[in-house]
Parts: sequence; C-alpha cells; structure tokens
Amino acid sequence: QVVGGKVKKPGKRGRKPAKIDLKAKLERSRQSARECRARKKLRYQYLEELVSSRERAICALREELEMYKQWCMAMDQGKIPSEIKALLTGEEQGKAQYNSTKLAKAAKTEANGSNP
Repeated sequence: QVVGGKVKKPGKRGRKPAKIDLKAKLERSRQSARECRARKKLRYQYLEELVSSRERAICALREELEMYKQWCMAMDQGKIPSEIKALLTGEEQGKAQYNSTKLAKAAKTEANGSNP
C-alpha cells in the first residue's frame, strides 16, 4: 500500500519488540531498584533532619515563651525585670540617635538649599 507517498507495511504499529537479553534486563531492574532505595534513604534522612531542626526551634520558642510569662508575672507583682529595663533604655538611646541624625540631615539640607 502507498499512503501519502510512503509505503505502508501491513501488521502491528509501533516498535517491534527487540530480543532483549534476559540477564541484562534483570541487571537493569536490580540497578533501578538500588537507585530507588538510595533515593528513598536520602529522602528519609532529609525529612528526619527537617523534623529535628523544627523540634529544636519549637524548644527554643517554648523557652522564650516561658521567659515572657515570667516577665509578665513579675510585672503583675510590680517588679520590672532588668531585661525589660535594658530594652527600654536601648530604645530610648536608639530614638535619641535617630532624632540627632534626622536633625543633622535637616541642617545639611537647609545649608545646601540656601547656596545656589
């Protein structure tokens, strides 16, 4: 038969099954299985490391939460923890530095603006 300028052979379509050596096929199968097990092992190692790192993060957050609870209980009793005093003092110093920087920039802008 001639269809569209090509000669068509009757029979099954697609690739003809090649005679594959049974030993080679089994070896490929074994190799594929070895690679699959190795990938699975790596995936489980990755997941275990991920879980352990998340557990460490959870422990750190619990400790931080406990510290904040203790601070709150101390403040309820009228005591201000030294850590909070340090934070407040640091913020005040930071605000003072920010304001002085802001004033210096404003003065610089004014000086530049008055000179044509």
